[in-house]
Amino acid sequence: MIAKSTIDAVFETARVEEVIGDFVQLKRSGSNLKGLSPFSDERTPSFMVSPVKQIWKDFSSGKGGNSVAFLMEHEHFTYPEAIRYLAKKYNIEIEETEQTNEEKEKADEKESMYLVAEYAQKYFSNTMMNTDEGQAIGFSYFKERGFTTDTIKKFGLGYSPQAWDAFSKDALGKGYKQEFLEKTGFTIVKENGSLIDRFRGRVMFPIQSMSGRVLGFGGRILDSSKKAAKYLNSPESDIYHKSKVLYGIYHAKQAIAKEDNCYLVEGYTDVIQFHQAGIESVVASSGTALTPEQIRLINRLTKNITVLFDGDAAGLRASIRGIDLILEQGMNVKVCTFPEGEDPDSFAKKNTHDELVNYLATNAKDFIQFKASLLVDEAKNDPVKKAGLIRDMVTSIAKIPDRIQREIYIQESAKIMDISEQVLSSTLAQLMQKDVTEAGKKQKQEQQKQAMQPVKDEVQQPRERINIKDALERKIIEILLLYGNAEEEFNDVYIKYDEFGKEYEETETKSYKVYERIYLNLQEDEIEFTNPVFQQLYNLIINHYLQHQTLEVNTFLNELPQELQQIAADIYMQDEKYSLHEWEEKKQIPVKEKKMSVANYTTEHIIDLRWLLLGKLVEDLKQQVSPEADNTELLLSVRDYNMLINYLSRKISRIRSKFY
Repeated sequence: MIAKSTIDAVFETARVEEVIGDFVQLKRSGSNLKGLSPFSDERTPSFMVSPVKQIWKDFSSGKGGNSVAFLMEHEHFTYPEAIRYLAKKYNIEIEETEQTNEEKEKADEKESMYLVAEYAQKYFSNTMMNTDEGQAIGFSYFKERGFTTDTIKKFGLGYSPQAWDAFSKDALGKGYKQEFLEKTGFTIVKENGSLIDRFRGRVMFPIQSMSGRVLGFGGRILDSSKKAAKYLNSPESDIYHKSKVLYGIYHAKQAIAKEDNCYLVEGYTDVIQFHQAGIESVVASSGTALTPEQIRLINRLTKNITVLFDGDAAGLRASIRGIDLILEQGMNVKVCTFPEGEDPDSFAKKNTHDELVNYLATNAKDFIQFKASLLVDEAKNDPVKKAGLIRDMVTSIAKIPDRIQREIYIQESAKIMDISEQVLSSTLAQLMQKDVTEAGKKQKQEQQKQAMQPVKDEVQQPRERINIKDALERKIIEILLLYGNAEEEFNDVYIKYDEFGKEYEETETKSYKVYERIYLNLQEDEIEFTNPVFQQLYNLIINHYLQHQTLEVNTFLNELPQELQQIAADIYMQDEKYSLHEWEEKKQIPVKEKKMSVANYTTEHIIDLRWLLLGKLVEDLKQQVSPEADNTELLLSVRDYNMLINYLSRKISRIRSKFY
């Protein structure tokens, strides 16, 4: 178990903007930072980070919380994992008590698989660096590739011995269960029960998540005489999904965000050689076609991708087809090819850092221009091929979501292919109209399908209505979190009577902390929230204020149970939603400002809530009236509460007429 002193040190040290900045490209927006949601596929930023409040809020998914909550949501860490990650990031020594056997057994399956993968990386690395076989085969191979010892250690490279079950035996001897060795794919269990190491006799490349966790491995065989695949990857598992990871993303993420560009290559050694040459903003698709999930990983860090191709043009035509998927994501794509016979690995090894940087800057071409030039060379004077390439070219342009960018590419392509813009624009319009028509047909089919549903289904599923009480109770929580510490002048209105018995109002101004005012006002009617979650949260907030006379929100959130932490962060950050989206500026939708003072803003919502709950109380009392009983007390209570409701109605009318 991690000691409380370590947990406290982590929360005191960790900065939410620094933690999230490792995963999401953030840009300044007033006093906050914003970026694209890492939890949904969006193109308009709706992800807010508040350095002042030390919390984050994702308005597209509804998630929110502190830095630990982000790691738990984004990296699927357990709470202890998130604390360990932050302790490592900020060089905080972890103090912990020894876990019992029962606590170890409770570790979930996924965590066990992560631990096996982490152990495997250390085993393969140790085997290569500290055994004769590892030095003679694995280490010498990497040295021949030109990798320094520092580079080998940086990427955690290793070697799996040739013995049939060397790794499996060692892991079992260290207490790791066969079940998880098998599920992670390191061990293959034969029918007779014997074990075989999947990666035996291979040099090993650990594949890490964006946070640095080992997910799986790529293993390269060195004995060409064996009839086996040159490269072998870990099988799909609960922790490793090949289509969702990019090799090198952990080491590249900061450089990608800083340079606002990502170099995309095919192989592990391409990535490693570029890093050694001083260019760290590079990742590999590991020989697979790009997937939307992989593109979104890059899109969190930058909108710009430069795809690096080998000098061998044989498979170039087929390779570039997959890049249309990047264009669909609204990203900017450039292509750079190396001289014939060269690949990123060999070219980086032969050139200095400055020479490599200069080559990339000089030879990187916009993807559309590159593709047009390539297709023109293929078609040459063949009219049939040229007609085909025009459609191929325009198909790529049609993938681009931005209309202005499409128009610019049409102009550029027309010049390169020596054809009129009108022809290309017409072809583009046809393709896009086809997409619209198909989308319309699909929508119509869905509507027809819904129309075929029995009418009773619609009756059984009424439209969701806004719960006004929930909204008001939520607003009270928001006021406590946002303004509870503030000291304000509140007006107390008293009903008095003159010497002739005529009623009049007298106003008295008093100074209160906002939390005091809310507490006292809600106590007046012994009001409790109807939503049990809000009531629990309200009690915790008020008790904290009453004990400490103040509340630091980021500290308070850390003290909340996990299930309440996100709710509180969501309420707290909701105040930033409209400024985040800049509705008034960009969408011409005016945003209602809080023109009234905090005191009046607070009073308005307290009265609204009291008025609503008192109305419910009156209705409940009326239900208790019985023709057979003496209802005098009930009716007097109804009268009194109705008088209070009328008084509150007049009071709230005065507030609103003054400010609206």
